[in-house]
Amino acid sequence: MATPPAHPEQETSQMNVLKSVLATAVLAIAFAAPAVAQPKPVKVGVIIPLSGGAGPQGQHVTQAIQAMAATINESGGVLGRPIEVLVRDDESTPAVGISRASELIGQDVAVIIEGWNSPVALAMQPVISRAGVLDITLFASADAVLSGEGNPLPIRLNASNSQGGAAVAQAIAQTLKGKRIAFLTENDAYGVGTQEAIEAEFKRLNYGYQKVAEEKFPFTQADFRVALTNVRAANPDVTVAINANEGLGMPAIIRQYRQNRVPGQLFAALGTVAPSVISVAGEAADGLMSVDIYFPEVEPFASYPANRQFVQRMQATFKQKPDKFMAVGATALQVWAAAANELNTLGREAIAKRIRGGGAFKGTVFGDVSFAPNGQMLNHAYLFKVQDGRIGVQP
Repeated sequence: MATPPAHPEQETSQMNVLKSVLATAVLAIAFAAPAVAQPKPVKVGVIIPLSGGAGPQGQHVTQAIQAMAATINESGGVLGRPIEVLVRDDESTPAVGISRASELIGQDVAVIIEGWNSPVALAMQPVISRAGVLDITLFASADAVLSGEGNPLPIRLNASNSQGGAAVAQAIAQTLKGKRIAFLTENDAYGVGTQEAIEAEFKRLNYGYQKVAEEKFPFTQADFRVALTNVRAANPDVTVAINANEGLGMPAIIRQYRQNRVPGQLFAALGTVAPSVISVAGEAADGLMSVDIYFPEVEPFASYPANRQFVQRMQATFKQKPDKFMAVGATALQVWAAAANELNTLGREAIAKRIRGGGAFKGTVFGDVSFAPNGQMLNHAYLFKVQDGRIGVQP
């Protein structure tokens, strides 16, 4: 006798049961299979001003470091692990910097990249060193940063007070030939140290100059009218402005210098005239002279493949043409990652010894770079003048 055909509702019920069994089986297999573990990120701490007068520049440096981290991660990261950047605001205050350093140390960072203001960097150094974390200073240029007192294995990329001061003095003595010199000097380790370095280089060159005025001010000052009135009365050939507050103080000096009709040439200390400073100062910046160590579209930098890639990435991602500060931030991460991958370790001492006098690092944003045994990156300073709102490197 033939089996009667199944009722449609019965077929549907059987199909639902079958689907349920199959789904359960798939889930069981999925849970039973070992999960593919994602590499644990390598944490990189960054401590720079993100607020206050230097805040805009600090934010741009943060973007540059993030751009370089993305480039490194695309090439395999560090020891096969992606870089994770943790950024903290030091508020240009030593006590805050110490607190942020302690916070990042607690986050188990492999390296801390820090140092806009010398007083803040010097305060953080011993805290980072005692924790056994590698400490790389970006910009803080006080000679004491490399003394070994706060950190026995210091590393710095920006030019030191001595290097920057020597470059300023040489430009004044050999190019401008100004004899009557006035100083507008930030009254801290950076400013005082830079002025001392300029005057020491004058003496080394046996250059006969006369210091006709000296006005000192705190980092946060933005009103220089009284100081510039005194400078104007001294009738200088050259006024040297030493002000690390690129977001507020330096543009204010430039504008007020023009408004007060101070005679002679305004000459800014090394590394204090970024494109952002010129933008804020406006037309008053035209004629300003200074020296610096990086220009994104000037030779030899324009020919470096890593620099071209960095410039393109910054413009594509952040709509920013990088300045010296951004280039230094990116190169600090680039050099550290190259040393870690070369040595196959995150060890502080091994990486520090490789960087400090351990041979050149090829293909960085700055081209092929090397460091002196004391941890100072070896730089060349280029003289420039601002014309029509643009930096023009002098021959």
